[in-house]
Amino acid sequence: MGKDGFLPVGKIVGAHGVKGNLKVHSYAESVSAFEPGSSILVILAGKIERHFAIKWVKPHGKSILLSFKGIENRNTAKTLIGAELFIERIALPELEEGVYYWVDIVGLSVFTTDNKYIGRVESIIPTGSNDVYVVKDQTKDDSTEILIPAIESVVLEIDFKNKTMRVDLPEGL
Repeated sequence: MGKDGFLPVGKIVGAHGVKGNLKVHSYAESVSAFEPGSSILVILAGKIERHFAIKWVKPHGKSILLSFKGIENRNTAKTLIGAELFIERIALPELEEGVYYWVDIVGLSVFTTDNKYIGRVESIIPTGSNDVYVVKDQTKDDSTEILIPAIESVVLEIDFKNKTMRVDLPEGL
């Protein structure tokens, strides 16, 4: 997470056209994180912060195109290239029971049912049927990863207060 109460949702990677539109690499699964009319925090070089209102958003290949109120030409848009985009966490929709945002899962310490430390969730791989948690033990010298399927029979408990996940590993892991 970036600033307190804010989540990173993308990075400006270019200007698009002459009217100040921006090309954004989105970290979100859909464009719904970029709601027209809502405010987005733009942080450039880790220190320059400014809020912009979103005019419109639309998918563009593997990225999205975004337009901010107050950014009306290509030259102004180019000054924002490299900036990170953040939305307020409270702007995210409530999730149903047992469904979590990735940003909440990455970083959890993972333990087996017999309390053996496996490692930390480093990233998540989306698959067609279920996500897969990439877990690494940073205390070891090797870079071995354990891939844990994000299914109820394997992931038994997630405790955000203690930042832990308890799993029952399938045979062979």
